[in-house]
Amino acid sequence: MLKNHGHEVVPVGIRKGQVAGLDIHTDRPQETDIDTVTLYVGPQNQPTWYDYILDLQPKRILFNPGTENPELERLAQQRGIQTEEACTLVLLSIGQY
Repeated sequence: MLKNHGHEVVPVGIRKGQVAGLDIHTDRPQETDIDTVTLYVGPQNQPTWYDYILDLQPKRILFNPGTENPELERLAQQRGIQTEEACTLVLLSIGQY
């Protein structure tokens, strides 16, 4: 849905595979000028990703349902990164992304 709305997508995850025809990167690519990191990884698997996510310095992190994590939200906010607990797909569908 992100691609359909014209957003550039770089899928990064804990398992190799594909999503929307794009390869999922497990090597944690160093992207720059990131607008949004949208999380689909549960909070139990997030701690090993904290440094990577925060070092990307995105403008915001979206915590999709089931990924809410007060600790990561606090760390992000301390770095000036906006956080939001919301469903990416819903935000896209109502024009709020």
